[in-house]
Amino acid sequence: MKGQAENEGEGSKGVNLEELKNKMADFAEERDWDQFHTPRNLLLALVGEVGELSEIFQWKGEVPRGLPDWEEKEKQHLGEELSDVLLYLVRLSDICGIDLGKAALRKLELNAIKYPASLCKGSSKKLALLNKSTTTTSTNSSFYISSDNENGATDGGE
Repeated sequence: MKGQAENEGEGSKGVNLEELKNKMADFAEERDWDQFHTPRNLLLALVGEVGELSEIFQWKGEVPRGLPDWEEKEKQHLGEELSDVLLYLVRLSDICGIDLGKAALRKLELNAIKYPASLCKGSSKKLALLNKSTTTTSTNSSFYISSDNENGATDGGE
C-alpha cells in the first residue's frame, strides 16, 4: 500500500495536514463559511461523506487491494469521496483546536500498547478474547488490557 501511494504521488510534492488545514481555513474564509463551520455541523457533514464513501463499496463484496478490477472512473470517484472525508476531518480538528497529526501519532502509540504485536499478531479476535487466552485467573494481570472497542482488535484503523 505504501508503494501505491508513492507511485500515485510521483512528480508531485507531498501534502501535509498543516497545509490542508490552512487551505481549508482560507477556503472557508473566502466564502464566509466560518459561521457555519461549527463542530456539530462539520461532524454531520463528515458523517454524510462517510456514507457516500460507503455507498461506493456497497454490494461489491470483498474488494482486493489496489482495486484491480475497477475502472479508472470508479477509482477517481473513490478518491473524491476519500478526499471529502479527509478535508472535513481536518477542518473539524482545526475548529476544535486539535492537532490531528499529533493526536494520530499519540493514538498509534496507545494502540501499540493496547494491542501488542506479541499478543495479537495475525489475529482479528476481539481484544477481550485475546486477553482471556493469555490471562490466568486474575484480571489484574499485567497482560490484561480492558477493551472499550466492540468492533474488534483493531482500534482506529489499520
